Amino acid sequence: MLHRTLPKTGDTLSILGFGCMRLPEKDGRIDEERATQQLRYAIDHGVNYVDTAWSYHMGESEPFVGRALRDGYREKVRLATKLPSWLVTSRADMDRFLDAQLEKLQTDHIDYYLIHVLNTTEKLAQMETCGMTAFLDEAKAKGKIVNAGFSFHRPAEDFAPIVDAYPWEFCQIQYNILDEQNQAGTKGLKYAAGKGLGVIIMEPLRGGNLTDPVPPAVGEIWDRSPVQRTPAEWALRWVWNHPEVTVVLSGMNREEHIKENLRTANEAHPDSLSDSELTCIRHVTDTYRELMKVGCTGCQYCMPCPSDVDIPLCFELYNNKYIFKNPDADMFYVVRLSGVLTNGPEQYASQCVQCMECLEKCPQHIDIPTMLRSIADEMEGEGFEERKEMARNLFAE
Repeated sequence: MLHRTLPKTGDTLSILGFGCMRLPEKDGRIDEERATQQLRYAIDHGVNYVDTAWSYHMGESEPFVGRALRDGYREKVRLATKLPSWLVTSRADMDRFLDAQLEKLQTDHIDYYLIHVLNTTEKLAQMETCGMTAFLDEAKAKGKIVNAGFSFHRPAEDFAPIVDAYPWEFCQIQYNILDEQNQAGTKGLKYAAGKGLGVIIMEPLRGGNLTDPVPPAVGEIWDRSPVQRTPAEWALRWVWNHPEVTVVLSGMNREEHIKENLRTANEAHPDSLSDSELTCIRHVTDTYRELMKVGCTGCQYCMPCPSDVDIPLCFELYNNKYIFKNPDADMFYVVRLSGVLTNGPEQYASQCVQCMECLEKCPQHIDIPTMLRSIADEMEGEGFEERKEMARNLFAE
């Protein structure tokens, strides 16, 4: 496993981190036995950075990680979690959340503690009014946290002021082949690194959308390359090619993906991609941008929807219709969102009542209500009721 060093502290981290936002599930809950085996396998093979958060898996991720890191595994890793800033209204809230997280994670300290979704200067001002600076300073002085950072999901103009607002040791940003100019982007990456911050990368595969499945037009470009790699390896190597990057988080939930990513992380040195390889990646990026209708990563921050709309799945199915040109896309849309597969409620785009709750939650700044209206118009038009009846009959007991 290759390692990179946190500039301000000299802490040595594995370039591959294990993200605990998309753990394997069974019956709607974390498949604890399988997820534990996966996490421990990654640690046994060199991963020493584990990332979770208060909100992941509807609050189940932190307690799971605490149990999974028993038997000596806690001592092998740097553990990261996040203060849910959207729930904070006072300094007492900050202390309460941190103490609860220490208990959930079964540890006496958090190695890397982030202010989650610290996106705007307005949010920064609110957190400072609540006592963020004193909270972080005192938590560090008491040994409850070791390194302080923040995660950022908004346009770049507010990124530098947040970097400069506190002596952070690190930050976490979204970065991948499609997001060079989106959110913090390359400019933010270089700015943070230039200030001595370690930079943790999230969504390197855009929620898996860059790898599974691969559109035929993109696959043809990869196939023409003299160097043959999987799409995941191409995407991860592109991120690791940037020397400013410290750790890349991957939400690994399949054993074969963990093994592949571990292998790649043993070889992905900075500045190691050739000009021809970078040109190939640019062609792939351009092709994806031509094909995609919605820039959703499936992060689930917009969920739950008060009207039961499965927003990320609506966007995924809509993108797939255009990326893969599937003639049955409208039927897949009905089946997946009808509730027949889950014994749950219907989750169609047309159920959106334009309450606007999702707008502030979306890290990608998608105009979700408008996009859902477009999806409903296009995929719930003529024959929609007939397709719904067909889905009910198809999966009837």
